[in-house]
Amino acid sequence: MTTPKIEGAQGRVVVLAGATSAAGLAATRALRDAGARVIATGRTDERLRPLAEAGAETELADATSLAEMTALASRLETVDAVVPLVGGWRGGGGLAGQTDDDFAALLPALVAVQATSRAFDAHLRASAAGRFAVVSSTVVARPLAGGANYAAVKAASEAWTRAVAQGFSKAAREADEPLRAAAVVFRAKALDHDVLAARLVGLWDTDAADLNDRVLDLG
Repeated sequence: MTTPKIEGAQGRVVVLAGATSAAGLAATRALRDAGARVIATGRTDERLRPLAEAGAETELADATSLAEMTALASRLETVDAVVPLVGGWRGGGGLAGQTDDDFAALLPALVAVQATSRAFDAHLRASAAGRFAVVSSTVVARPLAGGANYAAVKAASEAWTRAVAQGFSKAAREADEPLRAAAVVFRAKALDHDVLAARLVGLWDTDAADLNDRVLDLG
C-alpha cells in the first residue's frame, strides 16, 4: 500500500464548529493565510461576523446539534478537517463545589465533539487526508477536586476522539487501504490561541498513520 503524499493546508476544506471565540478567529485567520477554505459555524450572525471578515464562509448552525451538523455535512461535497471549538470553564470550591449547573454548562463541549465527529465521519474517511482535532486540557492527566467537572468532560472528549481514531484505522484496514484520516487531541495548560492556530495549519505536515490517536501537548 502506498501512503498518500501530504501537501499541507493549501486547498483543504476545514469546518470550525462553534468557532465564535478568540480561538476560532485565530484559527480562521491562520488557515485562510495558509490557503485553506474555512467554514465556521455559530449560533448568531453577530458573533459570526468577525469570522466572515477574516475570510471564513459562515453557517448558522449549532455545533452541539447532530441534526444541524448533519445538515451542514450534506451541503458540503468535500471536508478535509473538522475542529469542534465549543469550550469554557467553570469550577472551584473543591469537590463539594462541583455543582450540577456547572456540569451542565460544560457538557456542550463533549456533545459538540460527539455531534461533529458523527456528522462528518464519512466525509473525513473519504478525504485524501481527513483530520479531526479536539482541544483538551492537561488537567486530564492530573485532575483536581476543584475542577472535577471540567476534567471529566475533557477526559470524555478525549476518549470519544480516540474512538474516532480507532474507527478511522478499522475502516482503512477493512478496505485494505492506507490510513488517510487521523483524529488527534491537543492538550493545553493555558490555551494560546495563536499556538493552536499554527498546530491546526500543521495538521497535514504529518502522515495520518503517525498522527492518528495521538495526544499532543500545545506547550
